[in-house]
Amino acid sequence: MGPTLRSVARVALCAAALAACNGVPVRVVRTDPASVQRDVTSNVLNSERPSALSVQVLQRLDVYTAYEEDPVGTLAILHQGLDAKGDRYRLFALSELSFAYAERSGDRSYYLAAALYAYALLFSEIPDEAPLDPSDPRLRIACDLYNRGVAEGLATGKHGEVELRTETRILPFGAVDIAVDKRSLGWGGYRLGKLQPAADFEVLGLRNRYRRAGIGAPLVAGLAKSDVQMNVAGHRRIPRNVKVPVTAFLRFERPRGSLARGWLEAELEIYPADEFPRVEVEGRAWPLESEGSSALAYTLGESPWWDTELASFFSAAVNPWADKGKRDGLLLVQPYRPGRIPLVLVHGTASSPGRWADLINELEIDDRIAGRYQIWLYIYNSGNPIGYSAGIFRRTLENAVAEFDPDGKDPALREMVVVGHSQGGLLTKLLVVDSGRSFWDEFTSLSPDELRVRDPDTVDELRSSLIFTPEPFVRRVVFLCTPQHGSFLAAMSFAHWVGAFVSLPSELTKKVIDVASLNRGKIARQWIDGMPTSIDNMNPHSDFIKTLAATPVAPGVRAHSIIAVDGDGPLADASDGVVRYESAHIKGVESEKIVRSGHSAQGNPEAIEEIRRILLLHLTER
Repeated sequence: MGPTLRSVARVALCAAALAACNGVPVRVVRTDPASVQRDVTSNVLNSERPSALSVQVLQRLDVYTAYEEDPVGTLAILHQGLDAKGDRYRLFALSELSFAYAERSGDRSYYLAAALYAYALLFSEIPDEAPLDPSDPRLRIACDLYNRGVAEGLATGKHGEVELRTETRILPFGAVDIAVDKRSLGWGGYRLGKLQPAADFEVLGLRNRYRRAGIGAPLVAGLAKSDVQMNVAGHRRIPRNVKVPVTAFLRFERPRGSLARGWLEAELEIYPADEFPRVEVEGRAWPLESEGSSALAYTLGESPWWDTELASFFSAAVNPWADKGKRDGLLLVQPYRPGRIPLVLVHGTASSPGRWADLINELEIDDRIAGRYQIWLYIYNSGNPIGYSAGIFRRTLENAVAEFDPDGKDPALREMVVVGHSQGGLLTKLLVVDSGRSFWDEFTSLSPDELRVRDPDTVDELRSSLIFTPEPFVRRVVFLCTPQHGSFLAAMSFAHWVGAFVSLPSELTKKVIDVASLNRGKIARQWIDGMPTSIDNMNPHSDFIKTLAATPVAPGVRAHSIIAVDGDGPLADASDGVVRYESAHIKGVESEKIVRSGHSAQGNPEAIEEIRRILLLHLTER
């Protein structure tokens, strides 16, 4: 008798059950390598879930489900089970999982706990405990957990600022007494204040956002209005709105030993990025994490420069400086540092130092340059006669060198590099030429000693605006989109119309009128009919630009040209929209670089790389 349908079904079910029991539970299936990489490398800082390293600890201790249901209780159990030394996987998991819970709950005590666990992992005081291997992924993640934990754990101010005060902070398993190292709170004669995590800001308008990797919480600091130290060189040249990239480092005392008893001591230290690139911990120098891009963008976002670019071109009465105390136009974005070569950036017509933003951002992240140069910015009324502006510029640099180094002990100050864009390039050239009386003779046939004046200062001012000798401290210059032979736009009729609206310095105008009245028939007609503006000076047909073009850069000064051309046609017909190639091209330069750009080439990547090359060359040739 054959099997019934029911018995066949029973046999089939039994066979299926046996197959399930005897299947292959551990196996591999092919998948996308990118997804595997994401699973292996993701962590709570860049995803919504902890890293595989922390999950492994939870799984190994069989508390994964418990953590999902009761994270606070599970973290307490993990903490209580810490050994006196070793146990690094558990320390790492405690740090990451504490940070994850802080993100979920908003409880800042868990941010500080995350920072402490990471610090204990990175900087154990136990003598025979070797540091983490550089290839261990926990090393970089632990640094980031510490950095973010410090920033978020201490950001208790009204708008998320990190408050600098001595206090006791409660931790999930105890407390920490935090003292503030007040010696580290000064910068450039100011007291640092309003410290905000750099991670809180989105950076707009810069090509790249840079962050130096290391240890510590990168912050952006403002300058406090009180506690000014008046004896700091160059203090008044730092605009009050400057934001400073700093790093907060919370130094825990004996972290591994203190974890068990639950009461810790720590000191909060603040390090300006331009002065302290490293911090010593347990006998080892660690790079400090910092971010200059957000500080630079924050500074420029609050700068008054943008509002004065056109206004200070049309009127010499408009003050383009941020503070009344900086009347000569030299601005420092960092305090004067002896031993660093000044890199002076000079903007062009109807412009401002803000136009150098991308260049500054790129140079400050370059370790070969940032620690060897100090960036100075020059701002001026760009509608004034070019010789007059150059005279002020020259005196400004002379005064700065004397102010910073009255005893002549800093040779780096006398290795100065000046980069000038457009009209700024003409001011730059007038630093490094020996003009003799060629400009003076275009003004008057009388010598300076023969000129009749009511006020002797008038002769000095005319001399500084018309007679130029090489400044001994300028060793190298870079001309960027400079109208060496004038701009074709300045020769157009609309340029004369625009120039008619330029209001020149009243004091200078009065002095020229006075000189003309006392020396009748001896002053050039064009000066009597109306003083020339910068637009008049840049007319290719003007005597001024012809004389300057014919005056070579002085021997001993290295000069470079960066010339922008907009298009791919022959150079003989090329221009950047404002300056023709043939006008920007001059003989006697050490190098000439052509970049494909419009006239505003200050942020052009090719131009920036050429300036970088020149600055590195300057270091090798010192």
